[in-house]
Amino acid sequence: MRTIEDVMALLDELSAPCGGDWWDRFYADRSREVPFFVTKPDENLAGHVERGTLTPGRVLDVGCGPGRNAVFLARNGFQVDAVDISATAIRWAGERAEGLDVRFRHGDAFATEGSYDLIYDSGCFHHLPPHRRVGYLALLDRALVPGGHFALTCFTAEEGTFTPDADLYQRSGLSGGVGYTPDELRWIFQDLTEIDLRRMTEEPPDSPRFGKSFLWTALFRKDVQ
Repeated sequence: MRTIEDVMALLDELSAPCGGDWWDRFYADRSREVPFFVTKPDENLAGHVERGTLTPGRVLDVGCGPGRNAVFLARNGFQVDAVDISATAIRWAGERAEGLDVRFRHGDAFATEGSYDLIYDSGCFHHLPPHRRVGYLALLDRALVPGGHFALTCFTAEEGTFTPDADLYQRSGLSGGVGYTPDELRWIFQDLTEIDLRRMTEEPPDSPRFGKSFLWTALFRKDVQ
């Protein structure tokens, strides 16, 4: 090994994260009864927009999947860049967003350049092995404008794998995703100001919003220095 990226690649192998090929297979069958295959936006995101906590501006949707939240934001006046490592998901998202101003991109969201008023992540963070949090935090530091917001949904400790970071490498896999406690999320994102951190509201099947109580929802702000 000669570079930091060599080290990261080795740790990727030890933790067996899901790559683009795995996610392509995951999104290939659209008939599967997977909760977030719906077209509904997350209830927390919709609520923040409707209450005016989040106002139209430039948005980066990290790990956008089939684009349900990106489409919602575009319909509400946001300028949206949406990135996912699955080409299959990006094609599906493009079909959903026909006629809307959403720039979907297949690739590494953490290599994104530009400045954003909002960075949104629904379900990407909990699929990252611990060492990849470094690049995640670097993205927030680099791309989020002062006064901008970072919003997140991720697994609770009951839903995801809840184990010390070192054990994730010894067991060779994330077992479907990493679960977090509120205090862990506060520690990881301690450079941002917490606005809201709660369990997602469980929404009924006929609700226009997506909500599952096995997820945390969080909203942070990058303070103006």
